[in-house]
Amino acid sequence: MSWNLVQHFSLFGNVVVSVVIPFLFVLTIIVFVHEFGHFIVARWCGIKVLVFSIGFGPELVGFNDRHGTRWKISAVPLGGYVKFFGDENAASVPDPDAIAAMNQDERKVSFFHKSVGARAAVVAAGPIANFLLAIAIFATIFTIYGRQETAARIGEVSPGSAAAAAGFQPDDVVLSIDGKSISSFREMKVIVAFKANQPLDIVVDRGGTLVTLRATPRLGTEKDKENAGLGLLGVRQKQPNPEDIRTIHYTALGAIQEAGKETWAVIDQSLTYLGRIFVGQASTAQLGGVVRIAQMSGEAASLGFPTLMNWAGLISVSIGMLNLFPIPLLDGGHLLFYAVEAVRGRPLSERVQEFGFRIGFAIIVLLMIFTVWNDVSHLLAS
Repeated sequence: MSWNLVQHFSLFGNVVVSVVIPFLFVLTIIVFVHEFGHFIVARWCGIKVLVFSIGFGPELVGFNDRHGTRWKISAVPLGGYVKFFGDENAASVPDPDAIAAMNQDERKVSFFHKSVGARAAVVAAGPIANFLLAIAIFATIFTIYGRQETAARIGEVSPGSAAAAAGFQPDDVVLSIDGKSISSFREMKVIVAFKANQPLDIVVDRGGTLVTLRATPRLGTEKDKENAGLGLLGVRQKQPNPEDIRTIHYTALGAIQEAGKETWAVIDQSLTYLGRIFVGQASTAQLGGVVRIAQMSGEAASLGFPTLMNWAGLISVSIGMLNLFPIPLLDGGHLLFYAVEAVRGRPLSERVQEFGFRIGFAIIVLLMIFTVWNDVSHLLAS
């Protein structure tokens, strides 16, 4: 075997261990919890579940439980699904022929024949399970390890930046932005990132004296792939002193409360960013897909298991939120159809629903292509 071939095998092995395994670990947990949310509420509602699959495509391994549900792991590990009695496919699209042929007993366990409230509960349970998973992960991390915060101490101010124009100086410690207390440099960056071109009143501690500065973060350009479309002050963090670092410890109840706040903060920041994209105030360069999630999973794993689990919590929130978007085929699209059904008193016609599912499929495919393109561009630029 040539030395080049050995190197290629070694590189492939490193990629599998450092990127693929952490990615599949994170994704499998999130997908399982999401689908289990659908599954358990369906069982509570008396709906027969035919299949619980982690992954798509050909089955690799599986078994049947005592209720007749086929639990399986499939060949393509990029998602999963729960198929109910009366579904035509994994997206819970009704099978008209199967529904028409059902007898009275079969109708009792059919997803299609349940009340609109029961169907909505089953569909909503998946994203809700993702939010609960994130809260559980964050709360566990906060309980076991606490929460480390590093004071937002400025180390360097870039010439010509928004911070320089506002009068920032090295060694300033940011205390608040527009009245909101800042407890860490990371928190400051997150807030500033979503405030591009918006004037901010920032209070800093300058050698024991409180100074109020007004700064307007500038929008990151496409040339800077890491910060494209984000608000930038133009400051770098100073190497933290021991007195700048503190670890906050929580009780179990306090950790849950803090985890709930963290989960909501992720949702709020994500929706704010998407809203800014919609009105043309932010770039789409930060939208990532499966490639970037895999890359970030590997980076998180290299920093330790708690960091990897924290990343899993963030992704769980994002997947839960994404699934609630009112796009047919996604959970939010089903909920939109059920809302219309509740108002009209009857479901939309099969033709309208089929058209909606086709549109939804096209949107999802285009979104996947776009995010993969973003991911590849990001990798090539790094």
